[in-house]
Amino acid sequence: LGDGSMETPPCLYYNGNGGNLQPSEIQTFAALRSLARERPMYACVLEGRRYDVGDRLGFLQATVEFALQREDLREPFREYLEGLMRRLPAVMENGA
Repeated sequence: LGDGSMETPPCLYYNGNGGNLQPSEIQTFAALRSLARERPMYACVLEGRRYDVGDRLGFLQATVEFALQREDLREPFREYLEGLMRRLPAVMENGA
C-alpha cells in the first residue's frame, strides 16, 4: 500500500466465477482474470534468471547462485563447493 501496512492481495479470495475462496484454495489464473474485470491490473517484464523456489531443486539452485553473487559469501562458499566437489565420489557412495 506504500504506507508500510500489509494487505492481503485481493486475488487470494477470488475464484474464476468471482466467488470467495479460502486462501488454501487459490486458483491463481482464474482469480486474476476475475479480479481484472473489477479493477486495473499492472505488470512489468523482469529480466534475468527465474528460480522456482517452490521446487526443492530450484530452491537449492537459487541459494547457490545468490551465495556466489554476494561479495561477503562468494569466496568462502566457492571454497566450500570446491571441497565438496573433491569429496563428491565419497559423498555419493557413502552419503557422508
